[in-house]
Amino acid sequence: MGADFGMMIAQVRRFALSLPEVTEEPHFQFSSFRVRGKIFATVPPDGKHLHVFVVDDDRDIALALNPAFLEPLRWGARIVGLRVALARAKPGVVQKLLAQAWSRKAPKSLASGQARGRSKRASKSDVE
Repeated sequence: MGADFGMMIAQVRRFALSLPEVTEEPHFQFSSFRVRGKIFATVPPDGKHLHVFVVDDDRDIALALNPAFLEPLRWGARIVGLRVALARAKPGVVQKLLAQAWSRKAPKSLASGQARGRSKRASKSDVE
C-alpha cells in the first residue's frame, strides 16, 4: 500500500464534519453523517468501511475508475450507493464521493454556495 492509499475512519470523520452543517449521529448500530437531518453516509460498526449515498452516474464512474476499493452498496435488490474499503481507498476519491453525497442531500442554497467554493479547487484527478 502506497503512502497515498488507505484511510482511517478518523480522517473520514474529519472531512465529513468539515462540510457545512454536518452532524454525526447514531443510525441503528451504524454511525451516520447528516446534513440538516438527511443521511449522506454511514459507517458500519467494523469501522473498516464507509457507505456513501451517491447518484447512479457518480457511482458508476467511481466504480469503473476505482474497483480496488469500491463496490456497489445494495439494499435488497437495489444499489443505493457505494461501499468503500477504507484500508485500500484513495483519500481524494473518498473526499470527492463524500462531497457529492453531501451536495445531493443538502438544501440547494447550501449546496450551491459550497459548489462555488469547490469549483476553483476541483480537478479531474479528484475521481481518479
